[in-house]
Order: sequence, then C-alpha cells, then structure tokens
Amino acid sequence: MTAVIEQLIRLWEQAFGIWLSGGWAMIAIAATAMVMFSLGINVWLRLTEKGFTSVDEKTWRYWIDNPDQRKGPIGELLDFVTGGTSLKDTSVFFEELYVSEIAPFERDLHVMKICVGVAPLLGLLGTVTGMLTTFAALASGSGGDKTMGLVAEGISEALITTETGLVIALPGLFFQYQLVRKHERYKAFLAHLQTVCTQKIFRIINTQEIQP
Repeated sequence: MTAVIEQLIRLWEQAFGIWLSGGWAMIAIAATAMVMFSLGINVWLRLTEKGFTSVDEKTWRYWIDNPDQRKGPIGELLDFVTGGTSLKDTSVFFEELYVSEIAPFERDLHVMKICVGVAPLLGLLGTVTGMLTTFAALASGSGGDKTMGLVAEGISEALITTETGLVIALPGLFFQYQLVRKHERYKAFLAHLQTVCTQKIFRIINTQEIQP
C-alpha cells in the first residue's frame, strides 16, 4: 500500500511539474475544464434524477388514470401536468414544464459546447506564446546552454498547451454528445407524455358532450 501511495505521489509531482511548464495558458485551460466537466456532471445527475428511463410507458400510462398509485419523480411530474380540466390547462402546464425543465438544460449544454470549442483554442494560444518565448530566446541569447534552455522551455510550453487543450476538448466533446442524446430522449418523453395527456382530456370532454 505504501508503494502505491509513493508511486501516486511521484506521478502527481511529475504531472504538476509538466503542468507548470505549460505557462499561464494552462490556468485558463484548467478553468475551462472545471466549468465544462462540472456542468456536464451536473446535467447528467439532474437528467438521471428525472427517472424517465426507469419507468416504462405502461406504468406511467397506468399512473395517469390512477393518481393514488403514482410515485417517484415521474409521479410528481404527472401530479403537476394532469391537474387541469381542459386542453388549455394542459397546454399551459406543459409550457410551464418546458420553461422550468428544458431551458436550464439547454443553457448548460450550450455553455458546455462553448467550453469544448474554447479548450483547443486556448491550447493554440499557449502554442503561440511558447513559440514567441522560443524566438525571443534565440534573438537575445548568445547560443550557449542558457539560450538552449530557454528555447527548450519555449518549445515545451508550446507543445504542452496544445496537447492539454486537445486532451480536455476530446473527452468533453464525447461527454457533451452523450448528454445531448440523453436530453433529447427526455424532451421526446415529455412530448409523448403531453400527447397522451391531451388525448385523455380530449376523450373526457367528448364523453361529457355526448352524455345528455
């Protein structure tokens, strides 16, 4: 166990040293990564809490006609959207649901998409600054070991920032793609639920009109 801890400490020290050699652009890349992945995890957890994948259609259709059997997040959702007695009421309830449920997800996913695009650009910016450091060392140095050390630092900064930007952006891109798919499934579920609830209200209204 001690050997594993020591190995992890050495890896951390090496990673931290490499991170510092990337220059100031690494701070911006780190901030972008924190925003991107924190938003992604938050969206994933919130979508999972909705419970729309854990309850099959047969069950929630049964819950529409049997309010006393409802439970969980879907049950609470049905309590909210089935409180109306007309088509207009149902439409209003679902509009409020879309504003409160869908809009925050779309906002967070949009910010996450921006972060995915910003990460490699920040890496490219670090590449430019690293190359500027390299050229400055070549222009001001005399060709000795000190100059070569400055050149090596500039090239290292340029390569590290480029690599880090790509390493952050690629998993972020795949993560965002999965979240968008999950979000689209949730929107499809709400649209299907609205259709079913609207059809039920329509049948009730027609039945009342037919009865003398």
